[in-house]
Amino acid sequence: MPDIIHLLPDFLANQIAAGEVVQRPASVVKELLENAIDAQASSIQLIVKEAGKQLVQVVDNGVGMTETDARMCFERHATSKIRTTDDLFRIRTMGFRGEAMASIGAVAQVELRTKPVGAETGTRLLIEGSEVVAQEPVVTPEGTSIAVKNLFYNVPARRNFLKSNAVEMRHILEEFQRVALAYPDIAFSLHHNELEVFNLPATKLSQRIVSILGSTYKNQMAYCEEDTGFLVVKGYIGKPEHAKKTRGEQFFFVNNRFVKSGYLNHAVMTAFEGLVAKENHPFYVLFIEIDPEKIDINVHPTKTEIKFEDEKTVYAIVHAAVKRALGAYNIAPSLDFEQDVNYAPLQPIRLQGGFNSEYEPERNTSGSGGSTSFPGFTPPATTKRAVSKGWEQLYEPMKDVQQEERASMGTLETGLLSNAFAAPDTAPASAKKAIQIHQKYLLVQVKSGMMVIDQQAAQERILYEKYMASLQKKTGASQALLFPQTVELSPADAVLIKELAAEFKDMGFQFEDFGGNTIILNGIPADVLAADEKELLEELIEQYKNNSATLKLDKRENLARAMAKRLSARLLARMSDLEMNSLVDRLFACQVPNYTPGGQKTLVIMELSQLHDLFLKN
Repeated sequence: MPDIIHLLPDFLANQIAAGEVVQRPASVVKELLENAIDAQASSIQLIVKEAGKQLVQVVDNGVGMTETDARMCFERHATSKIRTTDDLFRIRTMGFRGEAMASIGAVAQVELRTKPVGAETGTRLLIEGSEVVAQEPVVTPEGTSIAVKNLFYNVPARRNFLKSNAVEMRHILEEFQRVALAYPDIAFSLHHNELEVFNLPATKLSQRIVSILGSTYKNQMAYCEEDTGFLVVKGYIGKPEHAKKTRGEQFFFVNNRFVKSGYLNHAVMTAFEGLVAKENHPFYVLFIEIDPEKIDINVHPTKTEIKFEDEKTVYAIVHAAVKRALGAYNIAPSLDFEQDVNYAPLQPIRLQGGFNSEYEPERNTSGSGGSTSFPGFTPPATTKRAVSKGWEQLYEPMKDVQQEERASMGTLETGLLSNAFAAPDTAPASAKKAIQIHQKYLLVQVKSGMMVIDQQAAQERILYEKYMASLQKKTGASQALLFPQTVELSPADAVLIKELAAEFKDMGFQFEDFGGNTIILNGIPADVLAADEKELLEELIEQYKNNSATLKLDKRENLARAMAKRLSARLLARMSDLEMNSLVDRLFACQVPNYTPGGQKTLVIMELSQLHDLFLKN
């Protein structure tokens, strides 16, 4: 039998490695920016064309590379960051695997220009598909410039999987933001298609946050710091009243490396419990400094996942730090027993036919030391009857209201009971249709027994099919806002809005670009209540991103699902008989009435036999 196991060629091995390391242009941006930081650069420039598909270039003023290092950096597992096994558990640099440059060189045309500090000339290296095409001395500034052109030019299948320019640019912006936030002491700039997107001078963290996320964050931030010896937590959290429906502005950095951790996010969210609404997300930029030997970052090639040696302690410290910051800035409700509280004097109650101006409360100064006692009433004895009459008149309207409420409640209860116990053949049509329970469920009598409809789920199904029809036919009607609203978005959300501009218009939204990351919202879909339009837009963006993270949907279906999900959550209210009957009719006019777009049941039917079993009648 001939031998069948053999070594893969280097170019093929590099392409396989690139499948994990280089997933899209944003992956290249991340790796090149991190290399520039490891090179001790104080100024880093990112240049992008066609959302990175045509060009991703990073220029830094770091230490640069010699001719040999320039050639070696494109070899697999070649790195200056670690040398021994022990170094793997004391990592403080951003990179360490030695895979990124080899992977990038395997799937793109790369031009490297570099010159070490103090050298007279630099090196130019041109690589295509893992092969060195040219290497020559060149005149270039100190530092390194790496230009990655035509990504996936030799792997067309991978290139076809790339999304639209707007989507890819959104991912690039996210990576750029994370690195720029982690290193506020480094100057960063970003140009896309020769237009300047960011120009961030070296500054302190608070200024960097405002420069990246917008001026509205200037008054939202509260400083957070806790040093326990085991680890240090520091950064900024947002005040609860500024919590948003979108989740984007939440950043965790461990030893200046951005990480994704649901565990740490839960620690922060529990600290905000009771201060923000259930579906709102507070802003935070938090840095954790910990001994590298206490963590493991060698979990995933993207290095965004991390393992802690003592997760429970980290969780408790982060939770306590955020809780303390909320209390220190009087954000969390608290009781201060040392505060000097001045009670305002009680004002006299004026009654019809009772007190008038001559019966103002008098101060009793007969106490010891001439101190003034608590103010009180001292009416003349002759007015007691008038006073009592006045109090009776005060409460008479209250009695009338209470009697009216009891009467109306009695009528309501009687109506509900009569509806529930009415005979099928003798009950009026409206009585046989639906009864609302707790403003959440509808009970409907059917031939086989009883049907329970989830009000929110039914609304979601109805709205989804309606908005899908509007998007397909491009017939969404719009209502103009009396007062257009200015909405400031994060850079990534602003790109997303522009990407979905046509779909938003087809659904009924009307907005215009106001420059930067700000839009002017002029109109909303015609059947949406004109209230909290800005919040609705934020909810819609957040739901769209949530769907994108978990489902593979096209833009129209994703947007229709997001709109239906968010609007239906707002429609839990008391309904009239006409509204309940209309909801039932519209639900059964849907193509798939039994389930929401996400697969949740909209209704449940309980057979008569099941009801009999509940009462032991069988």
